[in-house]
Amino acid sequence: MSTILLFGGAFNPVHKEHVALARAAVKKFNPQKLIVIPTAVSPHKSGSSVASGEDRLNMCRLAFADIPCAEVSDYEISNGGVSYSYITCEHFKDLYPDADIYFLMGGDMLASFPTWREPERILSCVTLAAGARESAADLKKSKSEVERVFCVKVERVRYTGQKVSSTRVRTLACLGEDIGAYVLPPVRQYIKSRGLYYNANLSSAKELEKKSRWAHSVRVAAMCAENAARARLMEEQAVTMAALHDVSKNLPADSPFLKGFVPPEGVPSPVMHQYSGAYVARTHFGVTDENLLNAIRYHTSGRAGMSQAEMLLYLCDMLEEGRDFEGVEELRRAFYEGDLSHAMLAALEHQITYLNACGGDIYPLTKQAYLYLKEFLT
Repeated sequence: MSTILLFGGAFNPVHKEHVALARAAVKKFNPQKLIVIPTAVSPHKSGSSVASGEDRLNMCRLAFADIPCAEVSDYEISNGGVSYSYITCEHFKDLYPDADIYFLMGGDMLASFPTWREPERILSCVTLAAGARESAADLKKSKSEVERVFCVKVERVRYTGQKVSSTRVRTLACLGEDIGAYVLPPVRQYIKSRGLYYNANLSSAKELEKKSRWAHSVRVAAMCAENAARARLMEEQAVTMAALHDVSKNLPADSPFLKGFVPPEGVPSPVMHQYSGAYVARTHFGVTDENLLNAIRYHTSGRAGMSQAEMLLYLCDMLEEGRDFEGVEELRRAFYEGDLSHAMLAALEHQITYLNACGGDIYPLTKQAYLYLKEFLT
């Protein structure tokens, strides 16, 4: 009996971990075919900047070219609309009625499998196969849950991936940064030559910041983008506010970018750049969304009644992976394991405790933000 391995996803873009997981699965199952199936519209991912179907097919052909049994299918893209896996699995079961068909996915997708459309119909056609994206423990938990709920066996692919996401790749490409650490060379060249995901306006902010400051802004942008849905933001909105949040921090007072800016009274120097940053974002980068402008305007101080976007930027600015201070890991756990409001309260409490301990002044808006959330959440 022949073996067919299906591997679906947005592949927007395809990255090294997609290919590495596929290689591990091919080694385990030795299939006659590995069929890579980019989605038309993914039901699991919304709000992201999506490359065209043609571009994603081409990138997949480049990425999987060195796997002899791999072929890239345009089935879902040709059908158009939302791509539901039960329809795709039934299609390939009809094509290969006598084959053992495995449906490959990462641990993150396996965790969400019970929420998919018609999961029982998927399982009537294929056997699920999953490899860990980053955490083998999380995969084990998800595997056990799916097996318990659906009374099936999920095949474990012995592979644990590195930290990478297509969202991060898109963010870096958007801001003109190198993506070579995350995608294979032919895919990197394809994205660059086609200008996929690139935003010339946002990437020009690099010229206004010191090298280390821009590196921080890029990390904040990646974290904001990966968590955009939590703040009910589109990916582009999250990247925009993050890329520009420190845009005025390195500008001299007589910079032409600050012409017409009137500094608010009584604002300490470390806080001023949030106000001038919002001004530059509006006047020179064309940002008109008040939610995004307010996120920039209050990303250092916070304020009472912050929007979800404001809290997201404040937290990502404070907790991006380059930050290293006592208590940062605990605050990161609060960010990833809870909601934004509780994470924000913990961050403000940490900031106020720190300032009290070192004798620093607490900006009034910061204290107001803390008291507001404390009353609201407790």
